[in-house]
Amino acid sequence: MASVNRSSYYYKPVGLSESDLALMKLIDRLYLEAPFYGSRKMTEELKREGYPVNRKRIRRLMHLMGLKAIYRRPRTSPPGKGNKVYPYLLNGLKIDHPNQVWAADITYIPMSKGFLYLVVIMDWYSRYILAWRLSNSLDSDFCVEALKEALQKGRPEIFNTDQGSQFTSQGFVGILQDCGIKVSMDGSGRYADNLFIERLWRTLKYEEVYLKAYQDAAEARKSLSAYIAFYNTKRPHQSLKYKTPAEEYYAEAVAVVKERMLTSGKQTPSIYTSGRIAGSHLNLE
Repeated sequence: MASVNRSSYYYKPVGLSESDLALMKLIDRLYLEAPFYGSRKMTEELKREGYPVNRKRIRRLMHLMGLKAIYRRPRTSPPGKGNKVYPYLLNGLKIDHPNQVWAADITYIPMSKGFLYLVVIMDWYSRYILAWRLSNSLDSDFCVEALKEALQKGRPEIFNTDQGSQFTSQGFVGILQDCGIKVSMDGSGRYADNLFIERLWRTLKYEEVYLKAYQDAAEARKSLSAYIAFYNTKRPHQSLKYKTPAEEYYAEAVAVVKERMLTSGKQTPSIYTSGRIAGSHLNLE
């Protein structure tokens, strides 16, 4: 079950005015449409729409939101000092089954009088959301919590993230290494390296976030929980031949396990031969 890190049910950072929060919502929409916009172009675009802003202010707000100028994709933060950055392992890789590659990323979630950060861990092949967490800060704790939940559902061969300090921290990377999972990280400024997560943010924001005005973190969590359950189990994807992520993730995972069992000569566990998956494995909250 996803929760709000640090039990924050209202977050309006000191020094942010109502007009700053309104601008952040606009910046989020514009950046979703034009992820290559840095603070200079963002400032000019807002001026064209009638907002009397300057670049210093927009740069400050974009930094707070985890968006950094000159990069073509959201940057939650630079790698922590002393943290190792790992190579990108997905170039030329054919991804053809669940639990081959998982990916994680963080995005900004606006509320009526504040904002939160959302981390999602997703199976690349099926688009299935394995775990998620909300937080009022960009520390690594909520990412580690989501990772631990996701690993209760399976283990990927490769885990791909950006180079943000949350994902380069030893607390996060160490768990992956202890599980024997290969660590992959996007190239600096490479928008397309985590493309499926970027598509998820667009879908999530246009179908859920921008249609709502969350009053506090409790409401945001409840509404996002319902949407993610819908996304996983009800919303068909054209790229999946109109199956849902849950159908693709679990059906393909069962097939892969059966094939491996047959190849190794081992008996297939009853959970798979019975044609069902235990309900506790479905991330519906």
